[in-house]
Amino acid sequence: MSHRRKANFIRGAALGAVLLAIATGLAQASDPVKPATKDKCPVCGMFVYKYPDWLAEIIFKDGTVVFFDGAKDMMKYYLNLKKYSPGKSIRDIAAIYVNEYYEMKLIDARKAFFVTGSDVYGPMGHELLPLNTQEDARAFMIDHRGKKVLRFEEITPAVILKLD
Repeated sequence: MSHRRKANFIRGAALGAVLLAIATGLAQASDPVKPATKDKCPVCGMFVYKYPDWLAEIIFKDGTVVFFDGAKDMMKYYLNLKKYSPGKSIRDIAAIYVNEYYEMKLIDARKAFFVTGSDVYGPMGHELLPLNTQEDARAFMIDHRGKKVLRFEEITPAVILKLD
């Protein structure tokens, strides 16, 4: 291998390593994060660490993480970013997580099924109950007198208003 080819190969390998490191860092930046004791819900002001079963979070591409004491407050924030995070937009969001009701683990909120109007209350009263599958959501709805199963994109300010 000539000196020039060897130098190009080394530069290419180095560039590949840098790009891989950046891609890995971006992927890790959107993994769920555990709240600290000082983290408060920006909507209601409650300390979120006290309510791990109801945790929801939005992670922005710049690494900012915002925690909530339930999916309802998370959706209030999401649907009114201009009020709660001026200068940020939905395009700035890297990930959104909600705590799944049965498994008690954070799942992608955009893929979740939410039950409204049930007899299960969260820290802020009536709540959006996130579930992994449509089957789980329907079973939950029957067991807990839920009114409706919604997907993330179907949750509107009017839906949230009915929960308050």
